[in-house]
Amino acid sequence: MATKIHDIFGETQPTSPTSQTNVAHRWPPPEHRSRAAEFYGFVAWTSTYILFIIYLLWAILPDEFIIWTGITWYPNREWAILLPAWTVMGVLFTYFAYLTLALAGTPSLDEMRSITDDCVIYPDPQCGRNVYLESTKPGALPELYDIPIGMVNKVLYQRHVGRQDIQHKKHL
Repeated sequence: MATKIHDIFGETQPTSPTSQTNVAHRWPPPEHRSRAAEFYGFVAWTSTYILFIIYLLWAILPDEFIIWTGITWYPNREWAILLPAWTVMGVLFTYFAYLTLALAGTPSLDEMRSITDDCVIYPDPQCGRNVYLESTKPGALPELYDIPIGMVNKVLYQRHVGRQDIQHKKHL
């Protein structure tokens, strides 16, 4: 019975998961994998091509030839044009409907719902301490709170006046 990893996989050095030499680490082994997906894919591919060829023959061949083959009933030829047209319009309508629903559900830019939700957790202002500053101390374990948008904007967009800015103003 193999007890060490190199006895099981046959390698002593680690390899990348995407490496071509990493064949031994594939699980389950190839002889135990199901090939059902390959068969389903082949059947789907083949049946799609056969149905498309039948559709083309029905749309292109004259009525006399179809009756000569023994087929006595088939749909009207106008469906050869209507079916693809309805399909294309259905797909376009679906895209348009999803776009419309997404735009209708989006709040306007001046609403607070566009930057926060109902599950927001702010610290209690009555506690008398600034939990945001306390979490910056070394070794501090910060509590879980949302950061107000005003604080985010100050940190991201407020220009800090430093020594270079002051010296640059003196030279002007």
